[in-house]
Amino acid sequence: MNRNLALEFVRVTEMAAIASARWMGRGDEKAADQAAVDAMRSMLDTVDCKGTVVIGEGERDEAPMLFIGEEVGSGNGPALDIALDPLEGTTVCAVGASNSISVMAIAEAGGFLNAPDTYMEKIAVGPAGRGLIDIRETPKENLSRLAEAKKCKINDLTVCILDRDRHRDLIAQVREAGARIKLIGDGDVAASLATCEDNSGVDMLMGTGGAPEGVIAAAALRCMGGDFQGTLKFRHDEEKERAKKMGITDLEKIYSIEELASGNVMFVATGVTTGTFLNGVRFKPWGATTQSIVMRSQSGTIRRIEAEHRFDTKPRY
Repeated sequence: MNRNLALEFVRVTEMAAIASARWMGRGDEKAADQAAVDAMRSMLDTVDCKGTVVIGEGERDEAPMLFIGEEVGSGNGPALDIALDPLEGTTVCAVGASNSISVMAIAEAGGFLNAPDTYMEKIAVGPAGRGLIDIRETPKENLSRLAEAKKCKINDLTVCILDRDRHRDLIAQVREAGARIKLIGDGDVAASLATCEDNSGVDMLMGTGGAPEGVIAAAALRCMGGDFQGTLKFRHDEEKERAKKMGITDLEKIYSIEELASGNVMFVATGVTTGTFLNGVRFKPWGATTQSIVMRSQSGTIRRIEAEHRFDTKPRY
């Protein structure tokens, strides 16, 4: 993939972030998400590529745009698979909390697992834990391996877990192992990225969240040298049937990071509300400022982009 495309795609997440940030703290999740979707869809058409949405807002009968299978881009340029979440952390944004982002991952055609909209059990670590995690093992075993690799004790480690009733047993096991826990209300893509950031205070992510977000997180961690494993957790037979129609034959398969996001991948994200990984949108009398991250697995380059957007000279906000 042309490396210049990464900078084109970050313009897309910047516009989605600015649009949704208008709704920060206003208590309207749907409006915040719709603003992000509209802005992202509009800006995608300015990118020279033949893109296909493989992780998106839903299938054709559920979402009017950015649905799975939708073609995006100008129609000129390389064929790409696109995994996106215009506003990851809709509740977070609506209540004005931290760690909501606008995010996209891009791969060559066929590079992403075409994950159905179901749950995925996940485990994610930064570069120090690469090759050491095993989702089949107990939390204590995975924490022991990571502590040994980081030359510390388990009680020095912090595990990020979504604050859900379904995680009661997991939380109890992590506490019994001696590790600390950071509970989050939403946004496990941002939490996965935090495992690769030395100053984030997060060493591992565990638990069950959205499968599409798992694919996006895997793409990001491939660029950052981290590791990720996931296995689909279906809620009912209808989801199993949808998965089969999408080409998934082994419903109990444990996916490695390379199986979720293979080949050359790019990852771009822009902060909507300030979090552990990115600063949020800040509105000014003349426009807004944003902070984004742009990464490529091929080169391992990670760029942080601070941008000033002047509303009197740009056509879309």
